Amino acid sequence: MTRIASRFGLGGVAAVGVLALLTACGAAPSSSSSASGSGSATKAASKYLPCIVSDQGGFDDHSFNELGLKGVQQAAGTIGSSYKKVQSATANDYASNIANLISQKCNIIVASGFNLVAAVKDAAAKSTSTDFAMIDDNSIKAPNVKPVVFETDEAAFLGGYAAAAYSKTGNVATWGGLAIPPVTIYMDGIADGIAYYNQQKHKNVKLLGWDVKTQKGTFVGNFTDQNKAKTITSNFLNSNADVVIPVAGSLYQGAGAAIKSSGKPAVLEGVDADLYNTDTAGYKSLMLVSILKNIQSAANAVVTQAASGKTFDNTEYLATLKNNGVGLSPFHDYESKIPSTLPAELTAIQKGISDGSIKVQSPSSFTK
Repeated sequence: MTRIASRFGLGGVAAVGVLALLTACGAAPSSSSSASGSGSATKAASKYLPCIVSDQGGFDDHSFNELGLKGVQQAAGTIGSSYKKVQSATANDYASNIANLISQKCNIIVASGFNLVAAVKDAAAKSTSTDFAMIDDNSIKAPNVKPVVFETDEAAFLGGYAAAAYSKTGNVATWGGLAIPPVTIYMDGIADGIAYYNQQKHKNVKLLGWDVKTQKGTFVGNFTDQNKAKTITSNFLNSNADVVIPVAGSLYQGAGAAIKSSGKPAVLEGVDADLYNTDTAGYKSLMLVSILKNIQSAANAVVTQAASGKTFDNTEYLATLKNNGVGLSPFHDYESKIPSTLPAELTAIQKGISDGSIKVQSPSSFTK
């Protein structure tokens, strides 16, 4: 608590409505594991070939893999080209799947997530004529690799504050797929948002599943084990959590199953995509709000720019609250169930984060 109070300033107050789904990054430039799929625009006006490789979560995760694919598809439509995709079943597929796409003469390969870093670094060094967009990492320094990174701790701060404001039990839970920076950066932001709520409202809402000071918490160990996701969530529900925030791609479905089977009045917060809109598994009714990571718009912008330029631009693409690269979705079915003052409070907090008067810090941050 001392950590939070010592660095939070007070944001200005602005009585504006709920934060809407954000669609573009202002700082942006002006099917099985071994089988690739492809698509094309109605008329292939361009020979430029964008491609994407998923991590083991797959393109049907309703999260970052799916969003990246949609961004590539959108860009292909814009430039009038075909596209190719390849889905990874396990981590052992990453290198061979990238090699597959290189052999198919892809001009740019979008690598969907932090787990692909080692494979991309190796492939980029060997195949210098192929360009890469590396989502969720900026450690690869190469002329043919463009880092695409997100300050999701800023958006997660809003999500944590909203969770604390909604909770009736005073217990919010979060857990992750893997203990990697793109996951823990969310959890840090959630923790800080809850702490800021407690400071402003003189409350004592607790966060279960993540200790921001020790950087230790609860993780499934992958992004595929729905049964373990259900068990972890059930344990948190038994500890009286009534808002659960899984940072684990499609594993929100295991969390949703736990809530439904428990019969308890708990809700979920989504991450990456607006899960109220993307969920097809029957859990949209549990979605309080989603913490947005606008991967689709980022992938679209990066691919579109790469296709239009003679020289590949490998400068970092950084998405923040200020440039609308991250944000918070509408509250959808819960708009009438949240505190009436919450939308204005969130708008004021967003302004404070954007102008620097409210400091958000995470060891996994790309800029802080």
